Amino acid sequence: MENADNLELERIFGDILRRRRAEFGISQEELAFLAGVDRTFVSRIERGIRQPSLRTLIGLGKALKVSAADLLLETERLYLNIQTDK
Repeated sequence: MENADNLELERIFGDILRRRRAEFGISQEELAFLAGVDRTFVSRIERGIRQPSLRTLIGLGKALKVSAADLLLETERLYLNIQTDK
C-alpha cells in the first residue's frame, strides 16, 4: 500500500509534467505520441496515478526538450520544500 508521502510525490511530478507540457503548448495526445506512450498513460502520470519508467521519463523529457534529470530535480526540490514545511 502506498503511503501519503509517496502519493504526494507522484502528484508533484504529475503537476510538473502538466505544467511543462502546457508551457510547451502541446496536448496530452501529442506528448504521448512524441514520447512513445499511450495518451491515457500521460493522463495517469499527470494525475499522480502512475509513475513513468526510466525509459518513459527520458522519452517525456526528450519530447518536452528538457532533460529527465531536470524533471526529477524540480520534483525533488518541490517535494523536499513541502516536507520541510511540515
